[in-house]
Amino acid sequence: MRAKLLRIGLALASIGVFAGGDWLQFRGTDNRSVSDESGLPTSFGPEENVAWKVPLVGRGPSSPIVVGGKVVVTCSSGFRQDRLHVLVFDAASGRRLWHRQLWATGHTWTDPFGAVADNTPASDGRRIFVMYSSNDVACFDLEGNLLWFRGLAYEHPATRNDVGMASSPLVVGDTVVVQLENQGDSFACGLDAATGATRWQLDREHGATWTSPTVLRGNGRGEDLVLLQSRSQLTAHQPRTGRLLWRYEISCHTIASLTTWGDRLYLPASGLHAFRYDWATHRAELLWYQRRMRSGNASPVACGDRAYVLKPPGILVAADTADGRVLWQLRLKGPFWATPVVAGGHLYAVNYDGLVQVVRLGRRGQLAGTGRIDERILASPAVADGALYFRSDQHLWKVAFTGEP
Repeated sequence: MRAKLLRIGLALASIGVFAGGDWLQFRGTDNRSVSDESGLPTSFGPEENVAWKVPLVGRGPSSPIVVGGKVVVTCSSGFRQDRLHVLVFDAASGRRLWHRQLWATGHTWTDPFGAVADNTPASDGRRIFVMYSSNDVACFDLEGNLLWFRGLAYEHPATRNDVGMASSPLVVGDTVVVQLENQGDSFACGLDAATGATRWQLDREHGATWTSPTVLRGNGRGEDLVLLQSRSQLTAHQPRTGRLLWRYEISCHTIASLTTWGDRLYLPASGLHAFRYDWATHRAELLWYQRRMRSGNASPVACGDRAYVLKPPGILVAADTADGRVLWQLRLKGPFWATPVVAGGHLYAVNYDGLVQVVRLGRRGQLAGTGRIDERILASPAVADGALYFRSDQHLWKVAFTGEP
């Protein structure tokens, strides 16, 4: 009973520090790419509905996060991309609040499309956790004080792949989960959010994968779980111990990461697989498989009774989550790297060239408007407090109604 009360207390403490409008990690606080925000612009450009635009000090496909009225973004710079940056801006004004620089301790070579700042930061509402392709992990408080640092590639020198590591950290309760699957020293581990100490470490299959750990929220059904993809299986683990609870044999070493909605899991693997997870038995039932929903770089998005996939080079496919039946398709202008977000009944899909196509969701998908960033974008947008945040190669943008014609 005492242990159960402790777990409940930790869960309530974690919930208590999340501001309602925060977007705390890759694809949002719950890794779903879905926001309950409404009233967002469906048309914008350099002179329309851009609240502010600020320059960045380096490159990176990492997405911004929003925590407590602050926007956090990471960058890398230098000839060897070994300068690692953390920048924090005031969400209201765009004023830079602080900037910290670290030096990479691990391998910094990446594919030309990427950068060492590939990995999206995460937050528990009190602290900011940053990770880079060099496998360096650091923790700051919201005022920019360094709390701890781990050079995981320094500790595991064989941890690297040929084009860069892109898996983003995941915060679940008081544990930071990182996944480093590669041709060398391949593992996943859980770090104590307060100290950075290793709580658990699991050997993983050899071979590169670029997916990120995903949380499956218990929401009263059971404890939150961590989901990990690999070359031959999908696995579910306890966040604090790493204990394996369930596995499903399937090749899912993709770029796109799975997503969840309620007790459903939507896994990209040569199409889209839908599972229902049962906390009582720690088993997942395969509900359906839809081969016409083959993801590229962008992760799938599920919202209510619909699931959405961006197929290369730019076809948005919507399916009924009850049976996987394809309901409609809409051709968009690609190519796409970033995962789209859903908010206010619209899906925002940003392509590589910075064109944002806004799709009205319903019985049919209809193009409702467009936005223009006009710079290369690989990062997925963040949504918080009535605004969209886009990160390009050179700038961070806040898009919101400005009241100007």
